[in-house]
Amino acid sequence: MRVGVDRNKYQILLPLPPKIDASVTMMTVEEKPDVTYGDVGGCKEQVEKLREVVEMPLLSPERFVNLGIDPPKGALLYGPPGTGKTLCARAVANRTDATFIRVIGSELVQKYVGEGARMVRELFEMARTKKACIIFFDEIDAVGGARFDDGAGGDNEVQRTMLELITQLDGFDARGNIKVMFATNRPSTLDPALMRPGRIDRKIEFSLPDLEGRANILRIHAKSMSVERDIRWELISRLCPNSTGAELRSVCTEAGMFAIRARRKVATEKDFLSAVDKVIKGNLKFNSTATYMQYN
Repeated sequence: MRVGVDRNKYQILLPLPPKIDASVTMMTVEEKPDVTYGDVGGCKEQVEKLREVVEMPLLSPERFVNLGIDPPKGALLYGPPGTGKTLCARAVANRTDATFIRVIGSELVQKYVGEGARMVRELFEMARTKKACIIFFDEIDAVGGARFDDGAGGDNEVQRTMLELITQLDGFDARGNIKVMFATNRPSTLDPALMRPGRIDRKIEFSLPDLEGRANILRIHAKSMSVERDIRWELISRLCPNSTGAELRSVCTEAGMFAIRARRKVATEKDFLSAVDKVIKGNLKFNSTATYMQYN
């Protein structure tokens, strides 16, 4: 707690507000996320790359010292929504016993001049007080977009926030206790100054899972459910082409809802097939709105 004292008598006169603003400390901070590598499916290659960037420098820094190189400072995770970017970041934080701070890019877009830059400074100050910390900037394109002059100065504050973020990335030691990760669905819109090596050293693409990955994701989500033992997960995954992990999780949830409607305590393969028909084919109808409107 910070207090104000008398210069002569050193008596406490009044309490002072905390050095770090409450809006920063109220961000999503998890001392140790409950997600493990076993909870991540369809992202085996991406997890291995993340472990090289984040886990190895935090758990085995002597390897980099012996070789005389600096470990990567940050990583950019990009890909379609629902492919497991945030999930992989939380799993790495669990493995390293690091504090996980998730920052949504739009939270840094403030109304008044200098507010966004101040939040970035205080965020890194808070991270330096932790034993090990992973800062995860989700939807970084909200503040990290390429700079341009629109003539009205509407994006000046966003650009100041991004410049402060670049300054902070250059200001901390790569061998320290802070690792930074960024996630976006539109990597082509990011500013080149933010993307250069030394700030973002590793770019990891999260694509749609393949057949084996989809079956593994279904098994992971069904592990906590009451289901029949002889369900053919490969068959169900074949019926879900080009599906994300979030959609497959929705399939498992809908299968449980079908079992509840039928007043059963166990979900069957038929429930999962009905859920696929509702979730996957329903999304296809919704996405092709023009075609869908012709039939309705």
